[in-house]
Parts: sequence; C-alpha cells; structure tokens
Amino acid sequence: MTAQKTKPPSTPHRPSQGNRDFRNRAKRSEMQPDDQKNIPRRAPQAGVVTAQPAILLKAGREKSLLRRHPWIFSGAVERVDGAPASGDTLPVRSTQGEFLAWAAYNAGSQITARVWSWREEETINAEFFRSRINAALAARDALNLSTRHNKLTTVRPEPVEGHDRSPSVGLAQASTGSARTESLLLNADNNSVRLIHAESDGLPGLVVDQYGDVLVIQIGSAGAERWRDTCADILQQLCNPVCIYERSDSDSRTLEGLELRNGVLRGMLPDNVEVVEHGLRFKVDVAAGQKTGFYLDQRDNRALTETLARDKDVLNCFCYTGGFSLYALRGGAKSVLSIDASEEALQLAQRNVELNGLNAARMEWQCADVFAALRKLRDQNRKFDLIILDPPKFAPTAAFAEKAARGYKDINLLGFKLLRPGGLLFTYSCSGGISEDLFQKIIAGAALDAGVDAQIVHKLHASADHPVLLSFPEGAYLKGLVLRVGL
Repeated sequence: MTAQKTKPPSTPHRPSQGNRDFRNRAKRSEMQPDDQKNIPRRAPQAGVVTAQPAILLKAGREKSLLRRHPWIFSGAVERVDGAPASGDTLPVRSTQGEFLAWAAYNAGSQITARVWSWREEETINAEFFRSRINAALAARDALNLSTRHNKLTTVRPEPVEGHDRSPSVGLAQASTGSARTESLLLNADNNSVRLIHAESDGLPGLVVDQYGDVLVIQIGSAGAERWRDTCADILQQLCNPVCIYERSDSDSRTLEGLELRNGVLRGMLPDNVEVVEHGLRFKVDVAAGQKTGFYLDQRDNRALTETLARDKDVLNCFCYTGGFSLYALRGGAKSVLSIDASEEALQLAQRNVELNGLNAARMEWQCADVFAALRKLRDQNRKFDLIILDPPKFAPTAAFAEKAARGYKDINLLGFKLLRPGGLLFTYSCSGGISEDLFQKIIAGAALDAGVDAQIVHKLHASADHPVLLSFPEGAYLKGLVLRVGL
C-alpha cells in the first residue's frame, strides 16, 4: 500500500497562483451570517408530546420541489420540527402539511436539505442506496459508457424463479440469489468512467469515479456522509475493486460544515494507478491529484482536440497532467506548449508523454502563473494555431459571477490576441456560477476587445457519464466553446 503523504486540502480544480485572488475573495464572501439561525426549531420538551421531526416550508415555497429540483434552501423553510441531527432523513411538507419529499437535513448549510426521494412510501435505507447505485451502473452500461477493466467486475445474481432477468433488476435483487461474477463491457481503449454523478443520479453529494481497478469516492453533503460506509460496502460488493479511496477534501465540504477527509476506505491503494482513455495511457495521482485525480468530464473534448491539431502550433493553458497536450501531440501537432502552476503536475504530464511513446521533442513545458505567462507570450509576439483554456473554478456560485467574469475575459482576450488568423480557441468554464449564456457573452466581449471576429464551431459539455438532470440545471457545470478567428 502506498504511504500517504500529508498535503493541503485540494481545490476543485487545478492550482494556479493567478487564481488565488478569486478563491480567497470567494471564501471571504461565503463568511456571512448563517441564515440557518433564523429557522425556528420546535424541539421536544420533557413530558410534552411533540410533532415528528419534519421540515415545514413557507407558503408558496414548494414550487421548486414540485418541479423536482432536489435542493431546499434555508430561505424556503418555515421551521424544523423535532431536534434532527445533520444527515438525518426527514419528510418535507408544505404549509398545509402535504408530503413533498424525503430529504437529508443539514443544520449547518445554506442548502438545508437535499432530496433523496419524491415517493412517500419510499424507505431510505441500505436497499434504497443499493437500488440507486445499481441504476447508475446500469445506465452507464446501457449507454456503452461502463468501460471497466476486466479486473473490475460486477457481482450479478443468478436469476431467481419468477424474477425479471434484466441486468438492472438482477443487480437490485443481489441478495436474493446465488452470486456469480462477470466483467462488464471490457474495452481495451478505455477503463475509466464516472459511475455516480451526485444529484443527477439521485444521490445528492455522492460522486464515484473509476480508474481501472480503483474507485474514488467523493462525499459533499451531510446526507451522503451519513450513508458513507453503506455506499462503500455496496460498491465493494457490486464492483469488486482492489481499492476504494476517499477524496472528500474539496473546499465545498467546509460550506456544508463537514471536515475534510482523504484516505483508503476499502482494500489497498496500488503503488501506481494508470488509466487508458481512447488508447492513451495516463498516470493518475489518486491521493493528491486535483479533484479525484483526473478530469473525466473532458474525455470527449480531448478527443475532439486531437482531430483538429494536425500541423498546428498548440498552446495548452492550465494543462494539469497533460490531457489535452497528449491528444494534440498524437493528433499530429507541430508543437505543443503546456503551462501550469504546479511543478508536480507538469512532471506527471512529462511521464505521460514518455508512457505513450510520443515525440517529446515537440513538447515544451512551462511552470508559471497562466495569467502572467499569457501576457509574456503576447509581449514576445508568440502566435499559435490552436489554444486551449481550461482554467480553475472561478465562480462556485452565481454570487461570484461578476468577479469571475473579469478573470474569464482576461485570459480569453489574451488568447484571442495570441491566435493566428484562422486559428482555433478551445475555451472552457467549470464554474457552476457561470451560466452557458453568460459565458458566451463574456467570450464575445473578449473577442470585441481583442478586435477579432470569431465564429462558434462547437459548443461543448461534459462527457455522457456526467449526465444532467433536467430538473437540476446546476449539474451542467462544464461548458465550452470552440471558436474560429476570422482571416
């Protein structure tokens, strides 16, 4: 088992010295008086019969729940009956007492509760989580996304007489039949996938990524925290990984009143974790890398970059461990300059180039703050045919959109100035607080200030293993544009 090194809590995206100001201002702005203090609580008293624990909404504030949005904000809550603890499952009721949902309560968050189920007859127990996890795995199978390595297997029961033989039903009934083990959709070109995508898979606050034989779990809500070990046991039984590693160390946990945590949950972490994506091999730092170690959401967008990189001079900013860079190089790029503020990430990126036998002579690496590096390249009159801007999360919520917009405009303005006529700009935002429409307006403003005409040739999003629930548009956090600058 790999010895775990002590590290500071990871940020949701790549570290960049130029973005510290955005993160620090965001944290300061979050330090506001807790609205939860204003929610009346009816606690039980000795010798007095009280109402069962429940969340009662203010009049007219049930509309979002009726539209199946899974979050209940503190401002919508009239009172909380009983004395529930954070993580408890409570019924949510309208002012008239009508049942609306079962939700996980959190006394210390602006999001007072997150919905588990809309069905009053549902019981939130281990079988509920088994069913939801099964459904998420089955959805990846059905869309040919479950490209798991042959060592990562799923335990499927032998059909029991009278039971449906479909995979999803069989998985849900794993406790009723004798088990046999089989591999799912072995694919030599891909062995990494997001298995569970939180709210969009009906499991608020729970993210699970698969890297070969290793599962990485990330918990971001009080409800998921309460059921952490149950979910780990179910994943171990259904997927049989060599290790389940927990990366519950993102800044968002502090907003939920949860302690940061990083370490092995089940099994032993291998000395080396490696994934294959579209035939390219990548080393993944599960214990100390950004997010859960890799950026699975950009899989399809990296593949697109490869198809457009031939004979081009490429600039990859915020390159992390070189994902876009390797695809561009394999796609026939003339040269690739990769910039990141993390020396450790760049070292791993160079190892990934060697691992794939790519021509390192066409690669240039620069450890620098991207904002400063772009200005230096502009002053040097450097020009590129294809530029990739995939920066950190500038705006975790809409409250920071105005400040974040300046950062996005700055780097995109510089990007436009560094492009040759006819060049392509791949630009992304992973900020949940920046809508797709606002992002496009920011980029349009950058093009105007740069004095260029640009066409949108592609609108990009996360890969299909990161589904977006129609009633939860916040799940569409990643948005991107491919723009062609006029001649």
